[in-house]
Amino acid sequence: MVRRNELIDAAWRAYVQRLATTLRRARDRSGLSQEEVAYRAGLTRYTYQKYEKGESRPGMPANPSLRSLLALSQVLEVPLTDLVPGDVPDLRNR
Repeated sequence: MVRRNELIDAAWRAYVQRLATTLRRARDRSGLSQEEVAYRAGLTRYTYQKYEKGESRPGMPANPSLRSLLALSQVLEVPLTDLVPGDVPDLRNR
């Protein structure tokens, strides 16, 4: 039997992968390198690369801060609502 937390974790992983795809596409459209985006957003290149991979460390989905997401939206010149996927999974444990 699949536990509720496992379902939440799976939904979060899938959501973060959609965010990663959105970041890559926005960066490609901007014509910036990963290093340029990271520098302009105040992130390390490594951190930004992980966001584009959808992970924070191997096997763990990314969880960028609101500040990081806002900075990325400004650097990439896209509204935050276009950067963050709209179909947010239900993350409540209860």
